[in-house]
Amino acid sequence: MYALVEILGKQYKAVEGETVQVDYISSCEAGSSLEYATVLAVVDESNAKFGTPYVADAVVKATLVGDIKGDKIRVFKKKRRKGYKRTQGHRERYSLITIDKIIA
Repeated sequence: MYALVEILGKQYKAVEGETVQVDYISSCEAGSSLEYATVLAVVDESNAKFGTPYVADAVVKATLVGDIKGDKIRVFKKKRRKGYKRTQGHRERYSLITIDKIIA
């Protein structure tokens, strides 16, 4: 059984017991429980429910494991023959959540 759930404007496939990497959730601390009612679809072995846009009475319960940082990205700008060079770095933050239960 799995569900397609919308978290912070992006869609993720949620399977019970798996850990999902999502965009950074700043409002919660590690170990806190989360509930998402924005379930787009719930798929069982024998049937599937699709919402318009969300499935009624479907909830995905998850636990926030912690935060991680993504790979470092280097941005380099240069204009030839002008003496202009700029280097900038960036690392995106992500949150890890464990899917506890899918209620549909």
